[in-house]
Amino acid sequence: MDFSPAALKPALAACGAAHYWVAYSGGVDSHVLLHALSAQRPLAGALIGAVHVNHGLQADAAHWQAHCRTVCQALDISYADLAVDGRASAGESPEAAARQARYRALRDWLPAGHCLLTAQHQDDQAETLLLQLLRGSGVRGLAAMPSRMVFGAGHLLRPLLDFPRASLLAYARQHGLQWIEDPSNTDTGIDRNYLRHRVLPVLRERWPAVSETLARSAGHCAEAADLLAGLAVQDLADLSQGTVDTLPVAGLQQLPPARRRNVLRDWIAVHTGSAPSTAVLSRVESDVLHSRIDAEPCVSIGRRELRRYRDRLYLIAPSPEPPPERVLEWDVNNPLILPDAGGVLTASEVAGRGIRRSAVGRGVRITFRRGGERCRPAGRRHHHVLKKLLQEQGVPPWERRRLPLIYIGDRLAAVAGLWVCEPFAAATGEAGLEIHWQREPQRPE
Repeated sequence: MDFSPAALKPALAACGAAHYWVAYSGGVDSHVLLHALSAQRPLAGALIGAVHVNHGLQADAAHWQAHCRTVCQALDISYADLAVDGRASAGESPEAAARQARYRALRDWLPAGHCLLTAQHQDDQAETLLLQLLRGSGVRGLAAMPSRMVFGAGHLLRPLLDFPRASLLAYARQHGLQWIEDPSNTDTGIDRNYLRHRVLPVLRERWPAVSETLARSAGHCAEAADLLAGLAVQDLADLSQGTVDTLPVAGLQQLPPARRRNVLRDWIAVHTGSAPSTAVLSRVESDVLHSRIDAEPCVSIGRRELRRYRDRLYLIAPSPEPPPERVLEWDVNNPLILPDAGGVLTASEVAGRGIRRSAVGRGVRITFRRGGERCRPAGRRHHHVLKKLLQEQGVPPWERRRLPLIYIGDRLAAVAGLWVCEPFAAATGEAGLEIHWQREPQRPE
């Protein structure tokens, strides 16, 4: 399929952004995209520009940056550049580290409502599908790269996925474009380059349309992934009943195995930002879903922990527990931030509830569970061991150790967010102080 600037019109019309930015590396593919986009001006009043990311990994990085700026000046296109640290950590793929740093910087930079265009093409899509197959990916991975997606405050568009590399190269030569050749593109020690230079040419000898065929398969997988995602959303709504932070074990066990794995995969991805591996899902099923009711199983997933308490699954960010010997003085007129407990304490003046204002004065002491604490919650006739009260309330074990305990003198006066202990409870009409315990929301990784 031949490429021309007119081929961009359907994708641009579907996006309908006020400003389009090309992710411009200086290579042939992104140069073709930038040149073709400039030929489409004006796009119903839309503005266009280019943004270059300097990873700081190549000796000629500054030269590449200058080249991109010069090309944009010649095309009369606005230009922006970003600098990132694309170096890989120990054990991390250099290509993956650079890619993640680049996309993270572009996502954070993209202005609201704008659209970022990237130059991946049909051969890139075929290579991605093969890489995912060799990694044993499911249909979400085999869907390869979507043509359009939400990206930060805007959208990301890949308008060249239907065009082979050869058609873009032909366009570049026809228009006399000058581009940069990245020397790393010939390094067959990199998996993608090995496929590009060693594997696909052999496949193409036998099946000339291999890139088009593989890209079509990726499209079929994308449709299947969309159907699975829709089913997961439906199952999550049925299971969670509005409580999206936990899932019922009994409800999950009633689902067929494939459907149960599908909903778990989606739920974990929503909370962590990435789908779990097959090995992790297998551990969740064997070690957590089928554990004893009184067990406290835990599976680490990235920087989160998947835990079970009674009939529910929790996906939490682990954090250090406050030392039980810690004692803090709190001026109740000001919020008290407790980082290692994961929240903040505040107090408000009320009447007829909370702690008696006359008992508080200006301050109270805050500590954490050591064991053996007792409380007679307001309205009850007897004292109870705090551990029993927390079990009765259904507070998970890992949360109990982080609950702030409010002391007046040497007596437990309240458990933040749960109970006021007698005799500290404000009577009807009496001035009181209501203690609020606000946990910090957990964000996807």
